[in-house]
Amino acid sequence: MSVEDTPDLTKLDDVIHGRLRLGVMAYLSAVNPASFAELAKKTATTNGNLSTHLSRLEKAGYVRQEKGFSGKRPQTLVHMTSAGRSAWIDYLSTMKQLLSNDLEI
Repeated sequence: MSVEDTPDLTKLDDVIHGRLRLGVMAYLSAVNPASFAELAKKTATTNGNLSTHLSRLEKAGYVRQEKGFSGKRPQTLVHMTSAGRSAWIDYLSTMKQLLSNDLEI
C-alpha cells in the first residue's frame, strides 16, 4: 500500500469515537429520541458517566437534552440533532473507508 492509499486517521471524529459516545450515537441513530434512563441501560453505564459524555456530545452540537416530566416524574429526553446525524454519517463513512482498505500491518 502506498502512502497515498493510507487511510487518514485524523478524519475520525474524536467526539464520537469514544466507546460510550459511540454507543449513544449508534442508539440514537435508530431510536431518536431516547430517555436518559434508556440510554444509561443500553450503554451499561452510570448516570454520572452518561451525563458527562452527553455534555461532550451536546457541546459539539450532536445531541440536545430536553428536560420535562412524565406524569409527576422528571424525565430527560436526548435527541440527535441534524448536525449530529451528519457527523454520524461522516463517521460511518470514514470507518467504512478505513475498514475497506487492505491494511498491511
